[in-house]
Amino acid sequence: MRRQPVSAAAMAERLEAIRRVLGKPGQTSSDFDLIVHGPSPSDRDISAASVLVPITNRDGRLNVILTRRSPGLQVHAGQIAFPGGRAEENDAGPEETALREAQEEIGLDPSDVEVLGWGSSHLTVTGFLITPIVGLVKRPFAPSPREDEVEELFEVPFDFLMDTRNYREESRVWKGEIRKYYAVPYGRHYIWGATARILLELARRLQSQ
Repeated sequence: MRRQPVSAAAMAERLEAIRRVLGKPGQTSSDFDLIVHGPSPSDRDISAASVLVPITNRDGRLNVILTRRSPGLQVHAGQIAFPGGRAEENDAGPEETALREAQEEIGLDPSDVEVLGWGSSHLTVTGFLITPIVGLVKRPFAPSPREDEVEELFEVPFDFLMDTRNYREESRVWKGEIRKYYAVPYGRHYIWGATARILLELARRLQSQ
């Protein structure tokens, strides 16, 4: 079913509601709460990272930009992700990390992003504490992805991703252990792992208000 667009006034109210929710700190989520046996956070050296959750407004319909990582990458090849990465020493904070990485990976100019707030941080089993920065892309965006990092850009309806009923808990064997994770498949795209968890925590926060 095609989503109906909302008026400019209703969209402004919705974006303001998102700002209000994300103006309050959220609880950190973790891959480790789904692990029955295996490592604990204390077994890992934690590295700071940040991702941008870019939201577009397509004529009154909100979407989230996601990427498919290039198949030739050594880590998480071919997986669905947000633009983002490890914090660098010169970054002023998570927002700068997320905006810098988005510009490097998909060509999104930081001046074209209005930061709406911070999502709940997520600790991955691989030792990254990821801070999601939720931002509205303010004007039409012509992506220029780095071919060595990004195979594809696509958009998923925001309302679909913000409906917690679309998420499911799954499992697979990884390094000899059964690891559980969340997934939110959309069409031919299988969104899972940290990306799905960040989106799920955002959906939970917005639905609780």
